[in-house]
Amino acid sequence: MTVDEVIGGIEDGTMIVVDVREPRELAAGMIPGSVAMPLSEFDPAGLPVDDGRRIVFVCAGGVRSRIAIEAARQAGIDVREHLAPGFKGWVAQGGAVALPT
Repeated sequence: MTVDEVIGGIEDGTMIVVDVREPRELAAGMIPGSVAMPLSEFDPAGLPVDDGRRIVFVCAGGVRSRIAIEAARQAGIDVREHLAPGFKGWVAQGGAVALPT
């Protein structure tokens, strides 16, 4: 997915972003409202699948988010989307950034 598509999905409430970067990366900022699930501890059972929003994975550059998609699919969760340019692309295109809580 593109940055604009994810911004639109967040704004209209149809998407939730799951950030699979590691804690040291998250400390630099996250997409506002995203959920942190570092890939090193990733458990698809913890994904927020019950609220009706589409899950979109994000990592730094798009590689780990694809790994998370595959792990979720192997666990029987139909997740297909990730932010293709990653968090770096999000920041480069002016996406909002929040500090983790």
